[in-house]
Amino acid sequence: MPLEKVKRGAGNWRLHVIIQLFTFVVFPIVGLGFQLVVPHIWVNEPRGIQQGFLYLSVLPSTVSTSVVLTSVARGNTAAAILSAAFSNIVGVVLTPLLVSFLMQATGQSRPIGPLLIQITCLTLLPFAVGVGLRRFIQTWIDANKRWVNLISNSVILFIVYTAFCDSVNERIWDQYGLGLTVGVLLSVVLLFGTISLLIYLTCFATKLNREDWIAVYFCSVKKTLAMGVPLAILIFGSRADLSLILLPIMFYHPFQLFVNGMLANRWGREAVRSESAGER
Repeated sequence: MPLEKVKRGAGNWRLHVIIQLFTFVVFPIVGLGFQLVVPHIWVNEPRGIQQGFLYLSVLPSTVSTSVVLTSVARGNTAAAILSAAFSNIVGVVLTPLLVSFLMQATGQSRPIGPLLIQITCLTLLPFAVGVGLRRFIQTWIDANKRWVNLISNSVILFIVYTAFCDSVNERIWDQYGLGLTVGVLLSVVLLFGTISLLIYLTCFATKLNREDWIAVYFCSVKKTLAMGVPLAILIFGSRADLSLILLPIMFYHPFQLFVNGMLANRWGREAVRSESAGER
């Protein structure tokens, strides 16, 4: 993450405040509402799924895809870089604290304090090392980005795969069947639509310009799978229903990529047509 891009995006404080409020305040409130309301609709919802939606709601935003989609849609890319990166850094502390707080509010709390050191070592320490080594390895990483991304994604998939292997071994899927998958998918779509609508109304009310509301949307509606999986393992431990906890983010992640990818391309084409019309 080039520091010069961070500096350019640091001045738009209103945009950054809206993004962080949605990521760590509005989204968790909506997630808590889903956790309280959905069980009355879906009576057989397991506890792991309820905790999974709470966990999804307190995760930080993605970095790379938020920035890429903002760039494709011709939004404020510099501001998106800063806000998405900042949410990932503060999410190291806020995510476990919010998980503890929300589960305490629903009677599902567990001690979270000892995990903070582990989580810091897992996320902030590698981040600091990466920043320190960037000037020395940037050229090599750029030249081998394809393999670096492949290794990174493979590690995440392997962690998720082992979690699902544990759930199969515990016969969780035999107990809940296809109805569980369909119910979670529908809940994810409803959650995504609710957050998207709230973001749109907020941007309209605050009268953000086009570039800024695009950055706000893509940074506020997205949740990170890359950080979500290892954090879940530390927060929830080696629980047999860990795969159920991960299921909402596993569905939310591809769904957000699919919908936001279409929106980014559409908004990008609209910007190109607008620029072409202005030149005439």
